[in-house]
Amino acid sequence: MSYLMVWCKGLMMGAADIVPGVSGGTLALLLGIYERLIRAIRSVDHHALGMLLRGRFLAAWQHIDGTFLLCLFGGILLSVFVLANGVSWMLLHQPVLLWSLFFGLILAALPPLCMRLRWDRLRLLLLLAGIVLALVIGRLQPVELEPELWMFFVAGAIAICAMILPGISGSFILLLLGMYAPVLLAVTELQLLPLLLFASGCALGLLSFSRLLSCLLARYHDATLALLVGVVIGAMYRVWPWQLAGEPVSWQTYQQSHDSLQLLGALLMALLGIALMQGMLRLERQVASEDISRT
Repeated sequence: MSYLMVWCKGLMMGAADIVPGVSGGTLALLLGIYERLIRAIRSVDHHALGMLLRGRFLAAWQHIDGTFLLCLFGGILLSVFVLANGVSWMLLHQPVLLWSLFFGLILAALPPLCMRLRWDRLRLLLLLAGIVLALVIGRLQPVELEPELWMFFVAGAIAICAMILPGISGSFILLLLGMYAPVLLAVTELQLLPLLLFASGCALGLLSFSRLLSCLLARYHDATLALLVGVVIGAMYRVWPWQLAGEPVSWQTYQQSHDSLQLLGALLMALLGIALMQGMLRLERQVASEDISRT
């Protein structure tokens, strides 16, 4: 895979991560890099550490698929820094158009992904289980609490698992745990101990959960992907263009508090999202075929 293509996919993942309720893991799955990302994260282990301690830096870099991770996270970070203000402005002033764009992106990528799987009764049941799981999590109500220090560690471990799961937003999980505001406050006020505990929890959760996902994908590939696709489908109501106070609503309910449904604009943005995703997938197939022809 072209590393320029990986960087472009990182840009799309970064844009998704900016929007509350949209998971970068969703884009990773739909763009075909999810399994490689999980394998690369899982490879950050004692073997890589041993290579570093012995001075085998190149071997350690290759072991963790370092160039792939560098290009991907470079694209994510660039996207976050460059697009954060624009996406935040659209989320505040043009939410219907923004949600329509992401709705189109996800909608365009689901059919090709589903067609790559071998479906049977068990995998269809897992698909339905994923849909139900996403809907149940999405309907949970946030809690409020006064956090102890150890809660930052636990919140980091749980939230980072959600961040690499397609269809589930890590920030939403923090809201459910009642830890979104405390973590945000710790960041803004540079509270070092809570931040250190949160980061430690994230590191432990990321390394352990990536090993579990990698094992599941290796042993039960299509079944695991069927469950993850179900989670993505179940979470699509979160990117429904017409929302009030963060909750998807019908056209009629939305129109009671707004002058216009922006139907034309929403349709155009959804078509733009579909075109962007189709273009990315087509370009990837072209690059892959050229790589095969060279070999």
